[in-house]
Amino acid sequence: MFIIQSYTTAILFCIITMLCWGSWANTQKLASKNWRFELFYWDYVIGILLFSLISAFTLGSYGEGGRSFMEDLQQADAANIRSALLGGVIFNAANILFSAAIAIAGMAVAFPVAIGLALVLGVIVNYTAAEKGNPILLFTGVGLVMIAILLNAAAYKKKNTGDQKVSGKGIVLSLIAGILMSFFYRFIAASMDLENFVAPAAGKMTPYTAVFIFSVGIFLSNFIFNTILIKRPFVGTPTSYSAYFKGNFSTHFTGILGGLIWGLGNSLNLIAAGKAGPAISYGLGQGATLIAALWGVFVWKEFKNSPKGTNTLVSAMFIFFILGLALLVYSGT
Repeated sequence: MFIIQSYTTAILFCIITMLCWGSWANTQKLASKNWRFELFYWDYVIGILLFSLISAFTLGSYGEGGRSFMEDLQQADAANIRSALLGGVIFNAANILFSAAIAIAGMAVAFPVAIGLALVLGVIVNYTAAEKGNPILLFTGVGLVMIAILLNAAAYKKKNTGDQKVSGKGIVLSLIAGILMSFFYRFIAASMDLENFVAPAAGKMTPYTAVFIFSVGIFLSNFIFNTILIKRPFVGTPTSYSAYFKGNFSTHFTGILGGLIWGLGNSLNLIAAGKAGPAISYGLGQGATLIAALWGVFVWKEFKNSPKGTNTLVSAMFIFFILGLALLVYSGT
């Protein structure tokens, strides 16, 4: 299988993860305007599972180092399979709740509460499990990224006109989503031998196998989570599976493309975790908020004609993001 050999390559993979995790949501904007999120999300999940299979039977099966995908899957023990599956279930619950929080409370509330909480707790959880990297630099970097996320929220709040009451339901959903999001990565990482991808311990899985099992967890849990959401959505009227099958090829492909993009980032991030450590990999991956903000500012023009002072907040946000991410990278050298 393909295994990276240097910290520099690991950081490059994490940067690609940022690009992927911060960009996949654009496919939802590109889907049909009358296409419900709940229906889009099914295609997105299918895309994640599809990429995990492509990755497993290509990069995960060819090369001189490590076990091939099928060989690794056959020797994986039940505890590690359950761990990766649980990671998928937790991620799926978190992602659906986070999306609902954005719909109810807006990005100005959902991002700082959910992603900010997920970033801080996630780095702590993953660093505690595998203490890789300088903790002072690592957590200082996390602090700077948190400031950037708060500045991002302030910019969105300033952009919105009028006094809008913050939804209590949106805040609660954001908190739950953030807590869940901070734990999913740990369960996938626990199913792998992060110290040795070339000759993993018996029963442990390679990143390619772990990603596949994780993706199966997302797919299977979606029959429960998304079916409930289709019947009882947080926002809007109920829809149905019959509506899903009425979607055209272009609409379905757009959602699948979103899943393929997210899946690519997830796979590269876990491959990088062996060299960078799970805390640094996860922290850099959650820097996807920076990429999402770049899309919002320069492509979707979300801050066009905003009140005076908004551009200053946006500029400060980018500066704190860059400084924070730089410290995360430097903490592992």
